[in-house]
Amino acid sequence: MAIAWTPSSGPTLGIEWEVQLIDAQTRLLRQDAGLVLAGLRGLEESGEHPKMRHELMQSTVEVVTGICGTVAEAKADLAMTIKELQRTAEPHGIVLAGAGTHPLSDWRDAKMAPSQRYSELVEQIQWPARRLQTMATHVHIGLRDADRAMPIVNALAVYLPHLLGLTASSPYWSGIDTGLASCRSVVFGALPNTGPPPGLPDWKSFEDYMDTQLRAGTIRTIKEVWWDVRPHPDFGTIETRIADAVPTFREVGMLAAIVQCLVQLFDAQLDRGYQLPSRPSWVTRDNKWRATRYGLDAVVITDASGATAPLRDEVFELLRDLEPVAWRLGCVEELAVASEVLEYGASSERQRAAHAANADLTSVVDALVTEFAEDRFVLRGDGGHGG
Repeated sequence: MAIAWTPSSGPTLGIEWEVQLIDAQTRLLRQDAGLVLAGLRGLEESGEHPKMRHELMQSTVEVVTGICGTVAEAKADLAMTIKELQRTAEPHGIVLAGAGTHPLSDWRDAKMAPSQRYSELVEQIQWPARRLQTMATHVHIGLRDADRAMPIVNALAVYLPHLLGLTASSPYWSGIDTGLASCRSVVFGALPNTGPPPGLPDWKSFEDYMDTQLRAGTIRTIKEVWWDVRPHPDFGTIETRIADAVPTFREVGMLAAIVQCLVQLFDAQLDRGYQLPSRPSWVTRDNKWRATRYGLDAVVITDASGATAPLRDEVFELLRDLEPVAWRLGCVEELAVASEVLEYGASSERQRAAHAANADLTSVVDALVTEFAEDRFVLRGDGGHGG
């Protein structure tokens, strides 16, 4: 089975940010995506918007960029769309927030978006899909050809704990503290065809794998393979899907900068004939779990012998390695936000600090709404950081 690849000119960039719709008074999720989307300007004849669309549940709107050249361009694209979404949502008493889950709302209150595709998905998967009131941030980076896709996918899998640790934002589920940094990873991971990529060595192996999955009836389309990082042949991109939805533009830019730098670095290393980083599949799975449970406080496995190191130290080393690439790509400022996250905590840490200060999960939602609206970190004791 041949799968065509749409070539991209350089490390182009696209972002998909799943945004929560929050009732301004109750601070619970509003299941009103259809109402909000219907009021947007620029709707196409189909009733769809080129930059905003339904997700599985009506509590979420997915905001997407066009094809961008730089992280700054992608952030500006997102900012314009978010402004339009806020304009439409505000008259309905809806404010916006970003996080992998909502701290208070019960998944059983969720309403599914009016989509035949989503209806078929829920009918097929049942309970794991019905409780899928989770939100993520996806980053697409363009590649020149398919032959580079699987080596780069496998190399990116080494950095799944780094990406998840920095973006973990779902410690709460239906009003309880799960003890996890990212319960979204567990909820979404209950679906089939999820998790780290299986380590396919080349494009032919990917084509054969997909052919087998389709013939077996495991999937109906290759878009139903929801790995934490996957090739997207139609777009000609590598897509990272590991990250929780984050609360601020600054963290969206940080994530995009790290992923763009990594893909550009690996692409250049392939040109030079270098061997890209890799880990045994058991290490990749174990490290993802460690970041799911502990976030940036995880101690991760660094090689097949079982050596370990603090994830914060590993992220610090990664940022140092990526800085020269970031200078070339023009995203040094966005990359530097990761150092602030290391210092002040990822969203899961900031949410728990807000709860500890007030003993009230509504205050956690308040902090998320403030972070989204003001693009700053709300921190215990000082009222916030960033700018």
